[in-house]
Amino acid sequence: MERRHLLLAGGAGALASALAACGGGGDSAADTAESLAQPLDARKPAAPVTVAAAAPVGRVLVLGGGMAGASVAKYLRMWGNLDVTLVERNSAYTSNIMSSLVLTGQRTITSLRYTYDALRTKYGVKTVFDEVVAIDPIGVSVRLKSGTVLTADRIVLAPGIDFDPVPGLDNPDLMPHAWKAGPQTTLLAQQLAAMPAGGVVVMTIPKTPYRCPPGPYERACLLADWMKVRKPGSKLIVLDANPDIVTEVDNFSQAFYGLHANVIDYRKNVEVLGVDTASKTLFTSAGNVKGQVINLIPRQRAGALVSMAGLNNSADGRFAAVDVLSYASTAAPRVHVIGDASATTQPKAGHIANQEAKVCADAIIRLFGGGQPDPAPVTNSACYSTMTMTKASWLTAVFQYDPANRVMVPVASSSAASVGWNADSFSEMGTWFKALMADTYA
Repeated sequence: MERRHLLLAGGAGALASALAACGGGGDSAADTAESLAQPLDARKPAAPVTVAAAAPVGRVLVLGGGMAGASVAKYLRMWGNLDVTLVERNSAYTSNIMSSLVLTGQRTITSLRYTYDALRTKYGVKTVFDEVVAIDPIGVSVRLKSGTVLTADRIVLAPGIDFDPVPGLDNPDLMPHAWKAGPQTTLLAQQLAAMPAGGVVVMTIPKTPYRCPPGPYERACLLADWMKVRKPGSKLIVLDANPDIVTEVDNFSQAFYGLHANVIDYRKNVEVLGVDTASKTLFTSAGNVKGQVINLIPRQRAGALVSMAGLNNSADGRFAAVDVLSYASTAAPRVHVIGDASATTQPKAGHIANQEAKVCADAIIRLFGGGQPDPAPVTNSACYSTMTMTKASWLTAVFQYDPANRVMVPVASSSAASVGWNADSFSEMGTWFKALMADTYA
C-alpha cells in the first residue's frame, strides 16, 4: 500500500467497517462508510512493518507522547529511515477518548492506559522520560530537566492543551475539569458517586476551539442518563460559553430538550468569570450558579511547550500557526506542531491528531529525501458520542487541502452523521476505539 493511502487507512478503514455495521444513520450508513473507504484503499492488506537497518538519514525529536506524538513517532520509523526520539514526562498515556465512561463506572481508568513499549521494541523509537525545560526552535535543540541537551534536524511538538486560569480556582481538584484523563477523571467520578440523590451537578463548556467538539455534550448526555438511575431527582446544569451547541446540533438538541429534558438544564452564552470553591459557586455572565459537584472545563490553549518555543502565533495567540502540508510552524520551519496544539480548520480530537501525525510524518520523510510535501493531503475525523449509557451516535468528516486558501476544508460528499442513536453504534464505538489506539500505540 502506498504511503499516501496509509494516511487514512488506520482510522477511516476501521470507521468504514464500523459504520457499515451500524444502523444509526438509516439506510445510507453503509453507503457512507463505503464511500469513505473506496478512495483510501483501506481494504488492501497493509504492508508488513519494516524498519531500515542502514544509517539514518536524519534525526527527529518528538516532544509529547499523546495521540499525535505517538502516531508521528511510529510512522516516521515505519515509513522512513530516521533516528526518532520521543520525549515524554510520563511512562504511559491515558486516553481522553472514552474517559467519560469512567465517570459512570463503565470503564476503569487503567483500561485507558497505553505504554510506549511497542513503539520502542517494534519500531525502534527511542524513548526519554523527562521534562522539557527549554526549546531552541532555530538551533533545533531541547534541554531537559535532568540537564540533558538533545539536538536534531527537526522537532515535532505535540504537547496537547493547557487551560486558562480561572479567578478564584486556587485548587482545581475542587472543581475538576477531567479534560485530561487521569487523576481528575477518577476524582470527578468519586465526587459524582458521593453526591446524594436530588443533588445538582454543574458542567461548563468553554468557548471554541477546545479539545473534542462533541465531548462536553456527550458527557452531559451520559451523566444525565446515569443520574436518572443512580441519583434520582438530580439536575445537571450545563453552562455553554458558545452561542449554541457547536456540533451534532440535531442529535444533541433532541437529547437535551427531549430525552434528557427532565435532568439537563442547558444554558447557552454563559461564560464563567470566576469561582468560589468554598461555597461551590460559579460567577458567570448570567449570574451566580451553585452545585454540589462542579465539572469546570476552562478555556483552552496549546500546551506550554508551544509558548516556551515562542510559537503560539495564531491570530488569538493561543495556538501554533502551521503550514498544513507539513505542519511546519510558520515561525520556525524546522519545528512541526501537530494535534490539539496547532491552529488549523480541523477539529481538535484524538482521531484527527493521529491523521495529522501521518501527514506530518510523510512530509518530513519527503523533505529529508530532498522533495516537497504531498500537495494534496487528506485527513479524516471520526467519533462516536454517547447519548445514553448504552446508545451512541456517530459523526465523520473528510478534509482535503484547498490550495487557494492553504487550509483543510471538509468534503461535503464524504461527511456524514447518524440520524439519532442506537445500541449498535455504542458497540461499534468500542471497535473504532480499539482500532485507533492500536494504530497509534501497538
